[in-house]
Amino acid sequence: MSMKKSWRDRLAGYPHLPSVKEIPAPMRKRHGEGTIATPSPREVEEAMRGVPEGRLATVLGIGEDIAVRHHATIGCTVTTAIFAHMVAHATEEAQERTPYWRTLKIGGELNPKYPGGIEAQMARLEAEGHTVVQRGKRYFVEDFAKKPSGTR
Repeated sequence: MSMKKSWRDRLAGYPHLPSVKEIPAPMRKRHGEGTIATPSPREVEEAMRGVPEGRLATVLGIGEDIAVRHHATIGCTVTTAIFAHMVAHATEEAQERTPYWRTLKIGGELNPKYPGGIEAQMARLEAEGHTVVQRGKRYFVEDFAKKPSGTR
């Protein structure tokens, strides 16, 4: 009988990261030549942990910051988003203090894959003074672009 891995154990399963490689050929049409930094889970968690109350971050912004740190052209936002999801669940599982709800999707959109879904993230953001608005079936922090960011 196999035991399900904890979220923290899953985050520890990437000892080969971070890495910097050439931008893969299929991505060059959109991003051009250069390098792509793939973050480690620890880097993503540190970035999320560093967003103070009243400020917000996006997965894209965290990826951009990681690219700068590694002297790469771009950051891998897909991996950053996957690790942000894992950090959120590891935080809830272990009752840690990483304020994952302050890390949004592009354009200030709430992340339905975080623990408790949109409702939980919305409640935490509103408790910190942010206004959440619905656009179609999606939810966004109102005036996101005008708010001070922690890491965009």
